[in-house]
Amino acid sequence: MEIDFVIEKFILITALFAISLLIAMYSTYAERKVAAFLQDRLGPDRAGPFGILQPLADGVKMFMKEEIVPANANKWLFMVGPGLAMLCACIGTAVIPWGQDVQIAGKTVALQVTDINVGLLYIFGVISLGVYGVMIGGWASNNKYSLLSAIRAASQNISYEIAMGLSIIALLLVTNTLSLKEIVSQQHGFWADGWFTWNFFKQPLGFLIFMVCAFAETNRAPFDLPECEAELNGGYHMEYSSMKLGFYLFAEYINMFVSSTVMAALYFGGYNYPGMDYIAAHWGPTWAPLFGSFIFFMKIFAFIFFFMWVRWTIPRFRYDQLMGLGWKGLIPLAIANIVITGIVIAIVNNF
Repeated sequence: MEIDFVIEKFILITALFAISLLIAMYSTYAERKVAAFLQDRLGPDRAGPFGILQPLADGVKMFMKEEIVPANANKWLFMVGPGLAMLCACIGTAVIPWGQDVQIAGKTVALQVTDINVGLLYIFGVISLGVYGVMIGGWASNNKYSLLSAIRAASQNISYEIAMGLSIIALLLVTNTLSLKEIVSQQHGFWADGWFTWNFFKQPLGFLIFMVCAFAETNRAPFDLPECEAELNGGYHMEYSSMKLGFYLFAEYINMFVSSTVMAALYFGGYNYPGMDYIAAHWGPTWAPLFGSFIFFMKIFAFIFFFMWVRWTIPRFRYDQLMGLGWKGLIPLAIANIVITGIVIAIVNNF
């Protein structure tokens, strides 16, 4: 039994790792296609039909390029930085419930690597560690632009993590749990006691704050100040080449994937959807959970498209505007959301 459990988890971990890399790889293709569509261009169309082999061509190019390490760089930390960024990006998916338990050959398989009762704290811990890859790489490069980028990334991460954490506190008042699996299962169905069961309808302001902070935490435009070309010549990965640069670029897209997954799980029901019980009754314990996982990924892809849409629509903030929004706008708004949520819950419980 123990061996079966280990094999099951190994297969799931390997599949998640492969899916994360595949989505990150083709997010680069999707980003260029979305940008081309918004700017009335074609985008990549040479490598394969409709350019679908372009990510493979880019990957081969990254592998084949020369490895360059600056003479005055801290060589050990210069190598550790991109590896740490990639590691922290990949391990965030471990606590995500990707679907209900599925029956395969008479055996119940959980579509989740591990269900810990502090799953949300785990996610925040991983997010907090991710910035160290950027900071180490920026400092170890021994380049003033890279160092400024690392400082920006650290201050931006700290500022927006506070507002993100406060938005989650309001959600915890509603759900009373830190387990992602429990939070998703509470959003089953579509109506319950006169409420929509998805947390978005219970915490719309909390979701808005969380989403804005997710843009800042992943260094996506209009919050991409740590790597803006006009001011910092590329920022923290300015001195990197070959697959070290590829790791940083991949880590950003995997972080975007993980952020989209967390938003879909916390606020939009995860694998839950209207009519789910009807599908489960007619499709059985194997195909119905897999269809729920398919719906989950459709929600994730919708958020990824939104990340890309915003990048090519909204201009970049100035740095003082970015910090002002975090400290003067989102943090007071998140505190107000906690107070309002507490008052509403107290009123509802008294009646």
